[in-house]
Amino acid sequence: MKTRICILFILVLITTACSSLANMTSEKMNKLELGMSKQQVTEILGSNYTIAEKKIENGVQVEVLSYRDFYKDDEFYMFIFKNNTLERWHRELALKQEVVKEIVKDK
Repeated sequence: MKTRICILFILVLITTACSSLANMTSEKMNKLELGMSKQQVTEILGSNYTIAEKKIENGVQVEVLSYRDFYKDDEFYMFIFKNNTLERWHRELALKQEVVKEIVKDK
């Protein structure tokens, strides 16, 4: 009985810890507004992002942050900042390996 309780406790702990990872809920996404700073966005979404791109374009610093939604592992969100200001964001879907294999096979 104690073993089952311990296992259940560990599962709950793991699930709770994973929920702090990027979970792109409507509640979080609805808080975002164009013109926010990178710091404001990361305060809402967390710091579990990847810098997908960083460049200077026509004298403007462009940085793209990528958040993967760990509950839907085939989608991720790209946030584009210009001079540290959120200009736009969008969702992208990653191709599953099976689809990629079929595409490569057909070529």
